[in-house]
Amino acid sequence: MKSLELQEIGKPLVLTARPIPEETPGWAVVRLRAAALNHRDYWITQGQYAQIRLPAVLGSDGAGEWQGQPVVIYPALDWGDDPAMPGRAFRVLGMPEEGTFAEYIRIPRTHLFPKPAHLTWEEAAALPLAGLTAFRVLFSRCQLRAGERVLITGIGGGVALMACQLALAAGATVFVTSSSEEKIQRAVQMGAAGGVSYRASDWAKQLRELAGGFDVIIDSAGGEAFALLPALCHTGARIGIYGGGQGKIQGLSPQVIFWRQISILGSSMGSPQEFEHMLDFVQRHQIVPVVDSIFPLADGNAALQRLASGQQFGKIVLAIDASAPN
Repeated sequence: MKSLELQEIGKPLVLTARPIPEETPGWAVVRLRAAALNHRDYWITQGQYAQIRLPAVLGSDGAGEWQGQPVVIYPALDWGDDPAMPGRAFRVLGMPEEGTFAEYIRIPRTHLFPKPAHLTWEEAAALPLAGLTAFRVLFSRCQLRAGERVLITGIGGGVALMACQLALAAGATVFVTSSSEEKIQRAVQMGAAGGVSYRASDWAKQLRELAGGFDVIIDSAGGEAFALLPALCHTGARIGIYGGGQGKIQGLSPQVIFWRQISILGSSMGSPQEFEHMLDFVQRHQIVPVVDSIFPLADGNAALQRLASGQQFGKIVLAIDASAPN
């Protein structure tokens, strides 16, 4: 089988031939039709990840066929027994275990779920990690309810866009931030009520005037800007954070947090049960993940460059067999 292999940190992925894995009791071998990129994949290529083992086949997101059935793959292993939090053995798919940047993958049978019928292979591959992360932070952690006002920071990435789509489907009013006016306008076209550029010095003031405050805030950046978020919250609001690309949080006022009864909730990946619930929600509401661009498997390095540029709006997908029917 063909696979994209990381052989050396900082070097391009190499298209290689590997043996097709064999099925064993409890494990399936899926013929992949599409895979999607995540920032995790790029960070690993740059050595910005713990305990990297080479050579590695990256990729956490995938959709394909098993025994003639279209399936999507739960993008992690060994969540554990506690639905509230992952166990010590939990890890995301794609290094050290072989990931989805290949024609075949060996995966636990319990981690295969029916592909939503309304999605293409590429759309289905774009769903798992981003959809699950967004679903968990919105519903499991922040307990989003219909009619609430939601702020999603950094619109344009896969998780932020899925959070926007899920929140809108749940009956929330959504506002966004971005460094790009074009991305804000595209979010508005999707149904967001409005947004502001976080590059503006008074972005928090603009948001307050635009929205009047929020019940739920979903953030992936952290950093200095995070300290301004509690002041945008209604009493009893929840702030969910699933990333920290802007670094440590400084200047956070504890008084605003406790007087307004604000909850700050960390979140990351979700359990297989949450994955199943997310897929049901997507099927019920006919949600279609936003796909930025599609590259053939052999052009995986160009796809990584697109991801590194930060210009994407939605998920970047590898078509592993573009001739396959959806």
